Amino acid sequence: MAIKKVGVMTGGGDCPGLNAAIRAVVRRAHQTGYRVMGIKNGWKGLLDINALELDALAVSGILPKGGTILGTSRTNPYKHEGGREKLLRNFENLGLEALVAIGGEDTLGVAATLWEEDKFPIVGIPKTIDNDLCGTDQTIGFDTAVSIAADAIDRLHTTAESHQRVMVVEVMGRHAGWIALYSGISGGADVIIIPEVPVNFHDVAELIMKRHNRGKNFSIVVVAEGAKIHDEKGERLIVRSTQVDEFGHVMLGGIGEVLGKYLTDETGFDTRVTNIGHVQRGGTPTVYDRVLATRFGVLAVDLVSEKQFGKMSALKDGKFVASELAEVKKGYRLVDEELYKIAAVFFG
Repeated sequence: MAIKKVGVMTGGGDCPGLNAAIRAVVRRAHQTGYRVMGIKNGWKGLLDINALELDALAVSGILPKGGTILGTSRTNPYKHEGGREKLLRNFENLGLEALVAIGGEDTLGVAATLWEEDKFPIVGIPKTIDNDLCGTDQTIGFDTAVSIAADAIDRLHTTAESHQRVMVVEVMGRHAGWIALYSGISGGADVIIIPEVPVNFHDVAELIMKRHNRGKNFSIVVVAEGAKIHDEKGERLIVRSTQVDEFGHVMLGGIGEVLGKYLTDETGFDTRVTNIGHVQRGGTPTVYDRVLATRFGVLAVDLVSEKQFGKMSALKDGKFVASELAEVKKGYRLVDEELYKIAAVFFG
């Protein structure tokens, strides 16, 4: 029986390019003869039956807008009593025959489980500014986030040099240091600290001293929020809150402040810290993210048409292909060691 009605949703953290993906899904679906229901606020929308029909007018003009017109949440249906059963029941009550889920490790992890356990008719689109999803070489939102971070580093260079300061720039990156590495390389950072490569406080200070001893009177240090930094005793510094979301993630942030204080105490140099935080998630998507999201969205609907459920749109070796959703549950796509070695050529 031919598919007539599909749903689309966005879950997890927002990022630039989500609206471009929604627009592509809707336009391709209409071209194929499907009606489209937009599910509001991620998985929560299926638990609460919060949805609206999306026509061409609803997605007109949203291509360059950041955020998501559908809203988002970090809701995990498996953490709600009877959540799985309610989700499956409401999916049928809405008359849906397939769902396109746009999300990161958590949203697509739920999607993969639904497919594995219930053969739920679902297709994924990968998005996360962290760019750490297995199964694809790039995710929606990463290019924009890196561009924002690199721009911030460029701007900090001038004030760092003018005031002879050490500038510590904290960027996002819980498990993987893609944002820190790419923005650090492109922004000419003097030290880059990422989760994949544990470092010692003293070693970071030595790199700064080395740079200043050869005549440079300012330095830029880029650190990912999930960086593993140890003190002289080998004890790891962990900066986190007690707040945990439904997927078990603690809130990170603040590693830059602690690092900045240490560098001031250890080197004697005036050190300032900038945490660009959620600025990385906002604003207009880059051209690259708009095109990537558009191609992912069109491919996702084509996978629905072919009933290739349990898969997601992906970019691999420069080609747009279908990956298994199960790949997102295998772990994280981490920074390539050789690329980090290239960055390290410019440290100190």
